[in-house]
Amino acid sequence: MKQLTLNEVAQFLKEGDRFVILTHRRPDGDTTGCAVALCRGLRSLGKESWILENPQFTPKLRPFLEGLTVENIPENGTLVSVDIAVEGLLPLNAVEEADRIELLIDHHGRNSGFAQRGFVDPDAAACGEIILDLLRRLGVEPDKAMGEAVYLAISTDTGCFRYSNTTANTLMAAAACKNCGADTFSINRIFFMTKRPARLKLDGFLANTTEFYAEGKVAVSTIPDSIRKELALNQDDIDDISGFGREIEGVEIGIMIRQEPEGGKLSVRSSPDYDASAICGRLGGGGHKAAAGATVPGTIEDAKREILRVLGEMGLI
Repeated sequence: MKQLTLNEVAQFLKEGDRFVILTHRRPDGDTTGCAVALCRGLRSLGKESWILENPQFTPKLRPFLEGLTVENIPENGTLVSVDIAVEGLLPLNAVEEADRIELLIDHHGRNSGFAQRGFVDPDAAACGEIILDLLRRLGVEPDKAMGEAVYLAISTDTGCFRYSNTTANTLMAAAACKNCGADTFSINRIFFMTKRPARLKLDGFLANTTEFYAEGKVAVSTIPDSIRKELALNQDDIDDISGFGREIEGVEIGIMIRQEPEGGKLSVRSSPDYDASAICGRLGGGGHKAAAGATVPGTIEDAKREILRVLGEMGLI
């Protein structure tokens, strides 16, 4: 992959057209917010721009996407990925087009560089910070809708500014969103202040079943399919569940495991004294120092056994 500066990214976008923006599998607020803000920004410049429909967009995210998605990649579309660290996280309807991705924009330090060119800033707490800077370099003055999309991105990737990845630049980006009219309270209420009864029951289940290791420093929680079905959980209910263990006093490494079609999905959250990305890296995953993930083929029990093995090898349990 050819490494670009952000100014070079802006120039590439100014010179091109017919952009199709890709989000990652099980999309969160960051990849969605980035796609929405960039799509709207490009349209404000008179460019044709769409977001490729992702079948895993959740009901909470759908309102931001109204009027922006396209079911299929248009002919001669210029593919751009946002907040996608590795090719394996491309949405299922874009996997076969991986070789055509002309630009990636990301903030994961372990980005695999699967596109033809790209910009990666691992110091950004959220990819949304990069998009906001990019809009300015494109000469776009963000409006209310763009501001809300960027705020969605940065607030969800920082746990509403509670996580250790939050920087002064993150807070200044949030202020910029507010200055352009973003209704930040509504976003906070929907994503951080409201839970369905099913989610409350899930919290109770996890409180009763979470296992502790290393004298309480490591917490391992699991969400079996049987509980997902019993409680009729949807993706929004479990979107921010990964940090459950880390919210428990004394826990330094919180591990959440849930069953996905591809295997046991591990999400690891750690204190600044530990490296979640290094832990997940031993299982073929990655991410950030404080938040990372990996997938182990097989069942939840297979994933649990493997993560405990890795923690043992690293002397953490």
